Amino acid sequence: QVQLVESGGGLVQAGGSLRLSCAASGSIFRINAMAWYRQAPGKQRELVARITSSGSTNVADSVKGRFTISLDNAKNTVYLQMNSLKPEDTAVYYCNTDGLNSDLRAFNSWGKGTQVTVSS
Repeated sequence: QVQLVESGGGLVQAGGSLRLSCAASGSIFRINAMAWYRQAPGKQRELVARITSSGSTNVADSVKGRFTISLDNAKNTVYLQMNSLKPEDTAVYYCNTDGLNSDLRAFNSWGKGTQVTVSS
């Protein structure tokens, strides 16, 4: 079983910055990719950014140029640096990862989420 623990959410004024972290632990053989999703009230969960173990990234247009995703493979930890935050970035941010566990079975795990609130 793979567990994800997120941290770094909070309340910030528009234009401010936050850095989210998510650490994966458990029976991990290999991580293929880690990602951040977000879900605002009344909206569907959406991909914010995803990074593969080789460093390839996919970033949503709505945050491109403001958010940066990075991965520390040695620590199985993904970061999301969020700059120039806007009120519309307010949401619960969820960490996600996929890969192979120690039994060489595929896994896809979610964190519990961390709240990010941007005040205007």
